[in-house]
This record gives sequence, C-alpha cells and structure tokens, in this order.
Amino acid sequence: MTAKINTELKSTIVIVGGNGDLALRKLIPALFGLNQRGLIDSVGKIIGTGRAPLDRDSYIALVDEKRKLFSGNTDAENAAIESEWQKFIQLLDYCKLEATNSAQYDDLAEMITIDGKRAPVTYYLSTVPSLYGAICENLKTHGLASEIDQVVLEKPLGHNLETCNEIHAAVAKVFDESKTFRIDHYLGKETVQNLLTLRFSNALFNPLWSNRYIDNIQITVAESIGVAGRAAFYGKTGALRDMVQNHLLQILSMVAMEPPSKLNADAIRNEKVKVLEALSPITSENVRDNVVRGQYTDGAVDSESVVGFLEEDDYKDNDGDSSKFSNTETFVALKAEVHNWRWAGVPFYLRTGKRLRRRYSEIVIEFKRQPFSLFEDDPNDFANKMVITIQPEENIRLHTLHKKPGLSGKLKLQPVALDLSVDPEDGSQSYDAYERLLLDVVNGDQTLFMRSDEVEAAWRWTDSIISSWTDVGLNVKPYPSGTMGPTKSLALPERDDRSWHES
Repeated sequence: MTAKINTELKSTIVIVGGNGDLALRKLIPALFGLNQRGLIDSVGKIIGTGRAPLDRDSYIALVDEKRKLFSGNTDAENAAIESEWQKFIQLLDYCKLEATNSAQYDDLAEMITIDGKRAPVTYYLSTVPSLYGAICENLKTHGLASEIDQVVLEKPLGHNLETCNEIHAAVAKVFDESKTFRIDHYLGKETVQNLLTLRFSNALFNPLWSNRYIDNIQITVAESIGVAGRAAFYGKTGALRDMVQNHLLQILSMVAMEPPSKLNADAIRNEKVKVLEALSPITSENVRDNVVRGQYTDGAVDSESVVGFLEEDDYKDNDGDSSKFSNTETFVALKAEVHNWRWAGVPFYLRTGKRLRRRYSEIVIEFKRQPFSLFEDDPNDFANKMVITIQPEENIRLHTLHKKPGLSGKLKLQPVALDLSVDPEDGSQSYDAYERLLLDVVNGDQTLFMRSDEVEAAWRWTDSIISSWTDVGLNVKPYPSGTMGPTKSLALPERDDRSWHES
C-alpha cells in the first residue's frame, strides 16, 4: 500500500550509494555543515543506502571514521564540534539496498513510512549513471516517488548523447523536470556564482563584456593527481567526456551568456543553452587545428616520482591490460568559438588534464591592448586581464598597469593586481560547493543545476569532436607528469599570436 504524503512532516533525504566515496567524503559532511548553521531544520531524516549489510550503528561508525579522516581537523577541533556531531547523527539511518533488487525497496518504504504516512523525499543517486533508470523505476513501482518528491543526479550523465537521452527518458518517466536536479559541483563554487554578480550588477564591467573589448577567454582546470584509482573507468572515458562536457562547458556558458530576463532558474538556463547551441562545430576539416590530445607519462609532481597513465596500479585490479587505453586522452586543449553577435571573433581556449604541474582552476578574461602607447620605453605588450580563480583558493584579480614609484623624470610602468575578492578575514563564512548545492536542493531552487537540454547540447558538441578526431586519427601526444601538457598545446593560442596565462 502506498503511503500518503504529509507535507507538514520534515522531509527525508535518501542517499542511494550512501556508503560510497562521494557520500562519505562530500555529501554527509556537507549536510553536517548545513546542520551546524541551522539551515536544514526542515530535514527530519537522512538515510544512506548501499549493498553492504550494515546496521545503523555500524553505518554511523563508518561515517564518523571517514569524517575525521577527510576533514583534516585536529583531535581538539573534532572534540570542539562533538556535541554538534552527536545531534546530527540522530538524523542518520541506513538501509541495505541493491539498486536492481526490487524486493529490498520494501525495506526502504518501511523505513520512511510512519503510520501509513511519509514526508516528501529527496533521492540523491550517488551511483553509476547506468543504474539511474532501474532505481527510478523501482521507486515508482513501490510507491516511493510522488509528484512532490525530488531526485538528484550526479555526472557523468551518460557516455554520449545517445546514452544521455536514455537516462533522461528513464528518469522522466518517474520525476518531472521541475523535480530533477542535475548537479555539477563547479556551479556551487563561490567565484563561479559571482560571475552573475560581476557581470550584471556592475556598470564598470558589463559594457566591456563583448568582442569589442575582449581579445580572448581562457578556461583552465588543471589537476596534479593522476587517475586516482579510476584508471579502468577513465580509460573508457577520457578528459573530454570527464571534464569538458560538463565542468568546462558550464563555466563557458556562465561567462558567455546574455543577461537573463529574470534572476530565476529557467531564465538563466535559457541563456546558457543558447551559448552551448551557438558553439561552432569542430569538424573533421578543422579538428587538427583546434584540438590537442595528450596522455601523461612518468615524471615528477611536487618533487615526487609518479608513473604514467598506462602503468597505474589499478589496472591490476581489472584484467591487467592497459594497452587498449593507449589512445585515451588524460589531457585535452581546444579552441572554441561562440558564433553570435557578442562573441564573434573571440577565441575561447579550454584546457584540462591530469598530472599537470599543479592543481588550479581559473578563468582568464584578456582584454584588447591599447592601440598605441603614450609612455616611453613601453612596448605596449601588456594586456589587462581579469583572472577568476576557482580553486584551490577562490578570488578575482584585475591585472592593470600602474606608475612605478620614484622621482625619475620618465613615467615608468609596472603591473599590479587589484584584488576584487572579499577579504577572508572579514568574518564571512566559507563553505564547500556541495553545501551550497544541497541547500538549494532542500529549498527546491534549480538555478545552479543543469536542465536536460543543457546537458544534451553539451553532449551534441563534444560527440561531434570525438567523431571528428576518430575520423582523422588524431592520436594522443605524450607529456611528462609535472608539466602543463603536450608541447603542441602551447601552439594552440600561439598560432593566433596569443599565449596561455600562467599564474
């Protein structure tokens, strides 16, 4: 018998895959952070599910162990928040649930039902995407998905446009688009959100945000780690699918979008879709000029020797054969163009990779140079830049020229950076991106989440790139770990008399 929904009850969050790495490392700590701030008082229960035969006490012990491991807190810091932690774990419970085992959904139904009634539920699917359809179908079959329940989907949403459409169709049979949250944790970053404020609330920048004043835009997401135990998965995926299709294209669309008619979810996402649909196709005729693929070999990162991609340990945990992944890219750089009035002629240079020199993510808005210089000995080769750093720290800096102090008869120039970020010492609270996004889920706000047509437009563009490089045989170029990718990637902007910004 299907339980009646009581909207007056505090809501329930069910994390399917609640004993997995994402849940233990990010989701539950984020919910704890929100609970500490008193921001999820509307949540009455958090249930983790998984295949492991755990009871509630053993699950809480596991969660507590991982919290202390991942938080980096000292024993004294953990002791200081112990009372808050004890209050939080009163919300936690565990249900053994294999995603494809229909009978076990009855156990979940019993756990979230009291006297024939249950609260609205948010299902966070922290599993492999191939299970999304089966999970949603089972939820519907067992009366666990009503019109007011919500679902959160983690990336990657498919392996290509075809599989993405299959996932969307399966989920849509159970959950309405207005109740479906496709999460990209980059959109929860403070500086990425600040793009909206920076662009649309400042008369100083908004008029400059076009091809009239901007020369080029660069987006870099560099990782110093390797495939970190995901070699077999990564071997079938590659950097374009893993990073560009979602994170980098989401950032690009935030940078390039037109002002929305309103500051609400659909208006913002309408403009983002227009950007993705305006991306000029990368075809077999131009893919060699616009795309560079790379794969890391052995080298040194942070003065520590590391092995190459094909020598990673976790291949041994599978069939041991890494040669079939010899043409998988762990690095990709590409030149994109947004074919519309605002951005015509402005190249967007994107790059991302594993085992690079250091870990950082940034957006660089490079403005056009002055037509000539009034200052003696000034080569006029300095470009004003706005550098928006997303990680490891979050800040915005405007690079300008300034008079060099002194009594010289000539005006001499020196570059300075104006910090546009909030002072971290001002007492403002820092938070993890998942805290921002989970709070929005609880509040039903989809602004920072992807709509189905966004994801499909991104896949359509990246699928065409993969098809094109397959057609022409564009193979990966080796690059030593600890560098910034293949040497050929440096030539991507240099052919246009530009260069990558290096912080």
